[in-house]
Amino acid sequence: MKYELLKEAPPIIREFLDYTNNIKGRSDLTVEEYYRDLRTFFRFIIKDRGLVKGDVEIDSIDISSVDKDMVESVTFSEIILFLNYCKEDRNNNASTRARKTSSLKDFFNYLTVKTHKLEHNPTEGLEAPKKGKKLPKYLTLEESLRLLKAVDGEFKERDYCILVFFLNCGMRLSELVGINLSDINSEYVLTVRGKGNKERNLYLNAACVTALKNYMKVRPIEGISDKNALFISRKKCRMTSKAVYHMVNHYFEKIGLGNKGYSPHKLRHTAATLMYQKGGVDIRTLQAILGHSNLGTTQIYTHIADEQIEKGLNANPLANI
Repeated sequence: MKYELLKEAPPIIREFLDYTNNIKGRSDLTVEEYYRDLRTFFRFIIKDRGLVKGDVEIDSIDISSVDKDMVESVTFSEIILFLNYCKEDRNNNASTRARKTSSLKDFFNYLTVKTHKLEHNPTEGLEAPKKGKKLPKYLTLEESLRLLKAVDGEFKERDYCILVFFLNCGMRLSELVGINLSDINSEYVLTVRGKGNKERNLYLNAACVTALKNYMKVRPIEGISDKNALFISRKKCRMTSKAVYHMVNHYFEKIGLGNKGYSPHKLRHTAATLMYQKGGVDIRTLQAILGHSNLGTTQIYTHIADEQIEKGLNANPLANI
């Protein structure tokens, strides 16, 4: 794992994180999320049990004292209290609380089922908070074209190529920054590594190939720290997720969509929505393109179409007669 943050994790948690990263194949970012969730939980336990002074801010509590004895003493009731604290005091929505629930269940499952360090699993029977159905936010075709036309500046070929890849391939941010030159073959088939390091092939269309060729004409060659990286930053190293995030937001602002909840991930939603609605791509093919392991995740895009049909019918002047 690359993150300095995880070095502060106590051994019993670090062992779980290493297993999740190296054996389960979870990404570094996912493992960092696991740790943040577990850190918040044990900070709550330490404060709730009065193991620190009452005026100590919970987010400043050191969890280095967390060991097998403390973990073993956790009860189902304490977990419920923690989730209630997350809702009432931290204003966590159902989705965030569901993720924290999943982190706790995976952690205690590892200690009881995988390593047998614990005899009792306090998360047994614990249900995740129900998440309301939320349709993904996406750009219209017209907004997508405006976004592409807004590209300019010193790195316009690179930025344009990145946006074209997002809008045509529906890839994740982590997948895009991880692209290597060696991942694209002579037939312009791109191999991307998704969640759990699962690989899938994306066949670059004409727009992607043209944008890629134009970028490769100006892509730096000398002084690059990672010569195999496709997208290179101003500092001549592989572009980070943060750099791409800020770059995309810059262009959102240019077309008047800044501070409206748009992000690189919304471009993934846009690609999927346009392929399904405008391109007639069937749901199974869309699942393969997006790299979803569960078809149910992909079916959210059919709900978008259903909602638009409903709006269209309700817009009929005779709808309320």
